Amino acid sequence: MDRLECDRMFVAVMETGSFTGAAERLGTSSGQASKLVSRLEGYLGVRLLSRTTRAVSATEAGQAYFDRLRPLLDEFDNLDADLRDASHAPRGRVRLTAPLTFGSMEIAPALNEFAWSFPDIELDVSFSDRVVNLVDEGFDLAVRVGRPGDSSMIARKLCDMRIIVVASPDYLTRHGEPSAPSDLSRFDCIIDTNFREPGRWPFAGDGEKQFSIQVDGRIRYSNAEAGLQAAEAGLGLACVPSFVASNALRAGRVRRVLQGFEPEPYAVHALYPHSRHLAGKVRVLVDFLAERYRGTPHWDAGW
Repeated sequence: MDRLECDRMFVAVMETGSFTGAAERLGTSSGQASKLVSRLEGYLGVRLLSRTTRAVSATEAGQAYFDRLRPLLDEFDNLDADLRDASHAPRGRVRLTAPLTFGSMEIAPALNEFAWSFPDIELDVSFSDRVVNLVDEGFDLAVRVGRPGDSSMIARKLCDMRIIVVASPDYLTRHGEPSAPSDLSRFDCIIDTNFREPGRWPFAGDGEKQFSIQVDGRIRYSNAEAGLQAAEAGLGLACVPSFVASNALRAGRVRRVLQGFEPEPYAVHALYPHSRHLAGKVRVLVDFLAERYRGTPHWDAGW
């Protein structure tokens, strides 16, 4: 019996809450996952898990074993990673998740440069606006916008992202320009349904006090790029991240409005699980992204 393999499977079952989840994490079948845990129970001579048709839960002995085993496996992995990192260039697969629009527009070009610099590192990237559980779903790293909500993760700030309101020069000529957020009730607003509160746009007032304004409009998109295109077509005002609007602003296809009321920027972070040892393959990617976005982001320059 490969004791280490059995121990790893038991930990995976405890962390995912099922044999199926553990099997998916470790790349095997649920049947094999059950067999490995049963072998471990046979070796130890104690029942570690209570199994029913609906759920798997730890016995008292199983919970105690898990509590002591998890740190030992971490130490083993840290030792293994230390030796490999010291003797080899970073290698292996990195699983990363990032928001759909920011990921496809900004992270993907950065990762393509990274891939040229680190040919021994494989990149497995998921662009999705769904907030994934990094540990349960087997991700090494996440790029997220806004305040980190998970205290179990280490967050390294990469850059700031501003939210701005834009409209085409033609639209502003025809309808005028709002002088304050309260004027937006008189304008056509293009709604991005990906916002947490799609019908409310964020602003800041005197003393940087944050507030939001109710807006309405006949066009609703679940994508910032589509909203920007509608604004370029003269269909109204759009509230979009500055990285989405940067090229259109430089080309003069849209103009910023309500600049004096723009909210505080949202921070973009790289998040990864707590560990005494950060795998070299992940560390070099985080360092690469932090260096690429250091200072004023390129999309906020030149307009």
